[in-house]
Amino acid sequence: MSKIESYLIPDWPAPSNIRAFTTLRNGGVSAGSYENLNVGLHVGDDGEHVKQNRQIITRLLALPSEPIWLDQVHSDRVVKALKTPKLQQADASYSIDAGVVCAVMTADCLPLLVCSKKSLGVAAIHAGWRGLLAGVIVNTIVALRETLQGSDNEDDFWVWLGPAIGPGCFEVGDEVRTAFLNKAVAFSSAFKAQGHGKWLADIYQLARIELASIGIADVYGGEFCTFTEYERFYSYRRDAQTGRMATLIWRE
Repeated sequence: MSKIESYLIPDWPAPSNIRAFTTLRNGGVSAGSYENLNVGLHVGDDGEHVKQNRQIITRLLALPSEPIWLDQVHSDRVVKALKTPKLQQADASYSIDAGVVCAVMTADCLPLLVCSKKSLGVAAIHAGWRGLLAGVIVNTIVALRETLQGSDNEDDFWVWLGPAIGPGCFEVGDEVRTAFLNKAVAFSSAFKAQGHGKWLADIYQLARIELASIGIADVYGGEFCTFTEYERFYSYRRDAQTGRMATLIWRE
């Protein structure tokens, strides 16, 4: 945890040239339900406030360049992090170039950070249950592996699970559980029955199971709850109209 309560630093054994953060909701200029370090331009907040907040995190985190923001749509699409006139529509980005900041925005969905153990590549993933089910995590790992010349080592990446809705608060219906079980029976351990066709889903466990299916075992984080920790995190399920945190990673 950072000392100034405006960001989290992942607790993982990433190489020393890997820089990574998740912003909190404190330290910005947004007001009302967006109070106060909202980085999302798409949620109804004053655009000038969001731009100021993005400038604040650029200074605060000493970003080497403007983050590569995405047009996130709960898909399985991953792209190379590039500056383009129009936002790339995707839910994950990766880079092997120094100084390129991969970024995703969340407010209950799971942000994942990935880095190669040889510090050659990084990725940021936005995984709500739909994107996770569709395969956005696997697609990102595959894309990064292929970019790093096809490494097929099972232990070639570190992964950090950032702040998401906790397992005691993420209620879903039968259709969500059934969709995951149709994909793999192993996902059953991530659901707890609530009765009346409702289940509590553990999105952290869903991600760990998905990562394990492609040989990724070195996974850290996953101890947060955006829904219950109001002072630190935005939560769409809790507040509906709310801001977004940013989870960012780059190579120095």
